[in-house]
Amino acid sequence: MSKSSLQCVLLAFPSVLASTGCDPGVAGGPAADASGGPLRVLATTGMIADVAARIAGPHARVEALMGPGVDPHLYKASEGDVRRLEAAVLVLYNGLNLEGKLGDILGKLARSKRVLALSDSVPRDRLRQPPEFAGHHDPHVWFDVALWKLTVGPIARALAALDPAHAADFERNAAELERDLADLDAWVERRVAEVPAGHRVLVTAHDAFGYFGRRYGIDVVALQGISTAAEAAIRDVERVVEVIVKRQVKAIFVESSVPRRTIESVVRACAARGHAVTIGGELFSDALGAAGTREGTYRGMVEHNVSAIVGALR
Repeated sequence: MSKSSLQCVLLAFPSVLASTGCDPGVAGGPAADASGGPLRVLATTGMIADVAARIAGPHARVEALMGPGVDPHLYKASEGDVRRLEAAVLVLYNGLNLEGKLGDILGKLARSKRVLALSDSVPRDRLRQPPEFAGHHDPHVWFDVALWKLTVGPIARALAALDPAHAADFERNAAELERDLADLDAWVERRVAEVPAGHRVLVTAHDAFGYFGRRYGIDVVALQGISTAAEAAIRDVERVVEVIVKRQVKAIFVESSVPRRTIESVVRACAARGHAVTIGGELFSDALGAAGTREGTYRGMVEHNVSAIVGALR
């Protein structure tokens, strides 16, 4: 989408909001869907959409802007995306620069409607700030299930503010989801404990699993940094190969939203050093699996990843 086209769409916001009775100068936006039906909620990622849908139940139509296999770090909004954002009464996003260039559009939207950054619900002292990402926090908070549970309450409150008549339903659904996430967190701990401590080395394409490693006691080694905007260099491959050979790692992993070629180059480089390493499976990092599949839900994605990691490393 051209810059001029995007500006035209964004400039159209005040007139649209005025027609729905909302003052464009007041953050918060309309209190209900203009059609009188379920609230229109748009989440940037599948992880957010799944959680929001469970809390909202039948009282909102929750959609994800980015589908399976989409890398949010590289995502560029189309004119159609901007129209969907404009039509929503609540926009949920991760924040911490996960959505990349979409952040500018979200900032403009926040002037006229409810826009919620879920990472704001996580205390700053619990956010990772890796040295290579100086000045910025790691956005992949959903891989620490205990941290992800902190986002449930803010979503429920945002929905209740827009639809007070169903606030009790949102609160009840949120409480049930929090119990489910606490159970999932404990399950992940038990599964990871099955892997001998010396074998807990997770090698992936990019540094999406730092929170996972910190929470559940796994050393995470990644070819790329937190963002996939820059491709891995030869020195990155050499660095990762050195760790694999030294620690005798037997399996490494590809990611559904990142090209396989970098991990495959590591396998070849290890072979050249006389060490055989296999691809232990595909992990879902920045996107869920296909809709209607187990991996298309947050819990299913976590269970798939953990089962693949434990199975290959154990």
